[in-house]
Amino acid sequence: MNLSKQALVFFLISLIGFSCTSQVKKMDDLADQMGTYKEAYRPQFHFSPPANWMNDPNGMVFHKGEYHLFYQYYPDSNVWGPMHWGHAVSKNLVEWENLPVAIAPDSLGWIFSGSAVLDSENSSGLGTQEAPPLVAIYTYHDNIKGDAGRIDFQTQGIAYSLDNGRSWEKYKANPVLANPGIKDFRDPKVRKVVVEGKEKWIMSLAVKDKISFYSSPNLIEWSHMSDFNPEWAAYGGVWECPDLFPLKTQDGKGKWVLLVSINPGGPNGGSATQYFVGDFDGQTFTTNQKEVKWLDHGTDNYAGVTWSNIPASDGRTLFIGWMSNWNYAQVVPTKVWRSAMTVPRTLSLYENKNELWIASKPVEELEQLRGQSASLEGENIALEHELLEIALKPKESDFSATFKNGSGEMLVIGKKEGKLFIDRTKSGLTDFNEEFASIIEAPLKDLEVNDIDIYLDRASIEVFVNDGALVMTALVFPTAAYTDLQLKGFETKNKLYSLKEIW
Repeated sequence: MNLSKQALVFFLISLIGFSCTSQVKKMDDLADQMGTYKEAYRPQFHFSPPANWMNDPNGMVFHKGEYHLFYQYYPDSNVWGPMHWGHAVSKNLVEWENLPVAIAPDSLGWIFSGSAVLDSENSSGLGTQEAPPLVAIYTYHDNIKGDAGRIDFQTQGIAYSLDNGRSWEKYKANPVLANPGIKDFRDPKVRKVVVEGKEKWIMSLAVKDKISFYSSPNLIEWSHMSDFNPEWAAYGGVWECPDLFPLKTQDGKGKWVLLVSINPGGPNGGSATQYFVGDFDGQTFTTNQKEVKWLDHGTDNYAGVTWSNIPASDGRTLFIGWMSNWNYAQVVPTKVWRSAMTVPRTLSLYENKNELWIASKPVEELEQLRGQSASLEGENIALEHELLEIALKPKESDFSATFKNGSGEMLVIGKKEGKLFIDRTKSGLTDFNEEFASIIEAPLKDLEVNDIDIYLDRASIEVFVNDGALVMTALVFPTAAYTDLQLKGFETKNKLYSLKEIW
């Protein structure tokens, strides 16, 4: 990752065995494309690919001490194209090691979103009892059929790994789930559940404007069980990237949560993720919820899902999302790469006014990033560092925190008229898309704001209210780092941490 450009050029040449001038020029161009993680707007404590296009997180699984993060990836351009699964691993959810592309397109199609599990009992027969396989379940997108006007061009396939995810072999009899004649039939999220004392695999699948649930004894043979699509849910666009998982209430009662991403139709335009809290009996998901609830009220947290196989001794439900929005993802002002992930978050349930809501809190491992700390006193603060974590406590009903730089750009986070807002209309570069320069709002309803935690990276801001009871994530592209912070309506003393670069 930190090789000099010249060293990287010779390394690439040595791999191929070429030495002529034209090949040096090609390798030089390739080294430029790979990125140094020092480019303008490159995130410094969020995950981003070395180069080129990235979108949805995929296949997230914990195995043998590593958090695996796969993702939708196009290795040949910085805009969306034929999808592969990119791959990175981490031992602490903070520092990431980039690995080669894990799963590439084949004759059945491009490799769209999906999930990965540890088949600990070798129910698939793809490994052994002594060496159970990791199994990836993904959508095949047959672009040739799609371009020809067919509607059955998406199917589900599997691949497996016997070496901790370093290499993957596709199942010879793919697809394992054929298309029944539906245009949008994708994004399988699989988990093992126990029903009446028996284990079975459950697949949550996005099927146009509903979630279909399938079951399997072995990850290979799948049977349809039920569908979920209440009339009152958000239907502004296609449903995508479902995730079904259990959570406990604060008093220890077991509930189930279903995440469903939608594009367009988000609360502030474009992409967003809604969620449902209810019950799952091993076949059908039901909910008493009667209104749409959003996991993140910002514009830039989409297609997020949870890690599988988290040890019981840990007990957390860990989540990460794609930090972008389809309204402008392909035109944001980055060149070498496009897109990053949110910070990893822990999901939990809390109760407010007799309703259950999801809290989304930054993982505690992020505290490893903290460098210098300081108490913020007064209303005007000089910022000496670019990467920041800021903890604020409001003392007035309405408040604001305004970040400024020497170029006259400003980013404002605040509360007014019962809404939390992020104003990025003058935050920096905004003219690459007519919808980007916006005031992003989240209704607080009955939620009283007791504290606010802010994470500021080179091109993003994530705002967590009351330990994640309400969250807003947004991209920003200032032409220079913010150097001043103006506080209004907060307590006299607040906390600031400078954060370390991970790349």
